[in-house]
Amino acid sequence: MTQEKATITSFRYVTKEILEVSFAAGTIARHARPGQFVNIRVDEYSPLLRRPFSIYSVKEDQISIVFNIIGKGTKRLAAMKKGETLDVIGPCGNSFMSFIEGEYDTAAFVAGGIGIAPFPFFTQQFNGTKNIVTYIGGRNKELIFTTGLKNTLIASDDGSVGLKGTVLDLIKNDLQKSQRGRIRFFTCGPTRMMNALSEFANSIGADCYASLETDMACGIGLCQGCNVEIHGGNKKYMLVCKEGTIFDMKTVKLS
Repeated sequence: MTQEKATITSFRYVTKEILEVSFAAGTIARHARPGQFVNIRVDEYSPLLRRPFSIYSVKEDQISIVFNIIGKGTKRLAAMKKGETLDVIGPCGNSFMSFIEGEYDTAAFVAGGIGIAPFPFFTQQFNGTKNIVTYIGGRNKELIFTTGLKNTLIASDDGSVGLKGTVLDLIKNDLQKSQRGRIRFFTCGPTRMMNALSEFANSIGADCYASLETDMACGIGLCQGCNVEIHGGNKKYMLVCKEGTIFDMKTVKLS
């Protein structure tokens, strides 16, 4: 993990509501792995706390993130210009790659809304003989994109794209029609969605590994502000930023 002054190299709207920002951060890019995140402070005028962003893609010394503009930090970031610099710490957290070994046939990537962010990088780096299917859910078509993904199936709350319903409806519908064999789920998105997916995974005897979304002020475990409750182990709590963000959903209790 390192801290870099990263120069912004491009802005691009992936959809009308989702912005991709790329920046040069060579040391972080060289060590980044799928599922990790960067913790960004936009400038000295931005809110005190850094903001975590999943690593969306890595190309040579370039890192890209994607986000929708929902608060002061993301508004300030979206208003910056090419050539300006960001204060970036990373890569932070563990990686999806630590959980890919085992006996299963299909890796199912399950994303809700902007939870799609880590999966293009994961798709690129995923190795082995497993099949990949990607299930994506969002409120509407402006919150869904498929760039860099494989075998995508889509659901939207309003029916503007794909199946009208939740991403879990989409998964159940697909599994009734398709031969996926033994499945292992990898997911990122709203807590409610991941809890529902975990319950479903348990019901069919499948593993489920989730990248948890929470506020992470420091990103390195110093502030102790991102606790998640653990059951079935020696610890009562773990830090999402340092011991995650990716956890076996059998071990965590999300409210």
